Amino acid sequence: MKPVKVGLLGLGTVGTGVVRIVQGNQEDLSSQVGSPIHIERIAVKNCDKPRSIEIDPAKLTTDPWEVIRDPEIDVIVEVMGGVEATREYILEALERGKHIVTANKDLMALYGTEILEKAQEKQCDVFYEASVAGGIPIIRTLIEGFSSDRIVKIMGIVNGTTNYILTKMSQEGASYDDVLKEAQELGYAESDPTSDVEGLDAARKMAILGTLGFRTNVELRDVSVSGISGVSKEDILFAKRLGYEMKLLGIAESDNDEFSISVQPTMIRTSHPIASVNGVFNAVYVYGEAVGETMFYGAGAGEMPTATSVVADLVAVIKNLKLGVNGLKQIVPYKNKKLKSDDDIYFKNFLLLHVDDKAGVLAKITQVLAECDVSLDSVVQQANPNNPAAEIIIVTHDASKSSMNKVLRRFEELEVIRRIKSHYRVEG
Repeated sequence: MKPVKVGLLGLGTVGTGVVRIVQGNQEDLSSQVGSPIHIERIAVKNCDKPRSIEIDPAKLTTDPWEVIRDPEIDVIVEVMGGVEATREYILEALERGKHIVTANKDLMALYGTEILEKAQEKQCDVFYEASVAGGIPIIRTLIEGFSSDRIVKIMGIVNGTTNYILTKMSQEGASYDDVLKEAQELGYAESDPTSDVEGLDAARKMAILGTLGFRTNVELRDVSVSGISGVSKEDILFAKRLGYEMKLLGIAESDNDEFSISVQPTMIRTSHPIASVNGVFNAVYVYGEAVGETMFYGAGAGEMPTATSVVADLVAVIKNLKLGVNGLKQIVPYKNKKLKSDDDIYFKNFLLLHVDDKAGVLAKITQVLAECDVSLDSVVQQANPNNPAAEIIIVTHDASKSSMNKVLRRFEELEVIRRIKSHYRVEG
């Protein structure tokens, strides 16, 4: 049997996992696809670097173009990261008729539509399961499992670093700064954690999921983003007291082909399944018109979970190659983009206000809410021995984003309100 030859761009954590699986599971993989799978060439930064797996030095090169231009290679597996240069490599590989497997969320969030259109033109496969939620097969599920349904909402924990931080803050009462430092020491957070903690990593993943779920071209700039760096122990304590957990959630919703997508710290009812997803694990909750509610849970990162998704995509490419059906499963966005306005985005809100401790304050606050057409679910006023101001906790019923923005502006101007301490979306 003629082997299928693979070129690998990158031999870091995920690339090493890919080689480990292909080498270790060769018999099982060959039986699935009907031929051996050979990793023929590997582009690396340093050919002499010590590695945890045995690699023939003759297969290594520091020039990615050598891999892409090798006429013997059928499939390119890209796990090197980066965006602009990687986009050039991928587009050139497609131009040469090579199929692509990538784990690159940044690339697919920014240039996914362009890459998929080129793949369709060249009748090549581009699979990218590992770009979102590591070992969870959510992309294949959205493409195939929901092909007969209309998705109306996708809600997910898609960043393990922030979930780890919020879990530790909730379970141990630790401060954000202390847990972030611990996450960095454990390798869960980068030395510069901005992409994770400010929600940018999650936003890229939600752009990909939104594009697939709503069949329209969701760009990164379409995602409203807020991170967790402002979440305090006090916020989480209040959330727990009211029956909520704090999670950084990506939320994509569609109504009449109009959609909204956001990433933000969110209070979610403890009874909701996603509230119990802790540590570095990911979960994606999908609502379909026909199927109702479904949830997908698992490891969101790491060498072997992510590499498993990459190799699963590789197997799918080779099966298509054997059947002669490459390029027929691409989901290229075909619906016109229609973003919801702030008048059409509705959700419940949590507010923690520091106010003057005197009579009539609550009446003035409720008057503002009524004038802005925001109704109350609950309101609690309490004294705090550590705070000279009184504290008012408000949970609203569903209110439009534009109405809440008006409320916040009015509260900033209201003399009796010393500070809007916290404002979060409420789900579940």
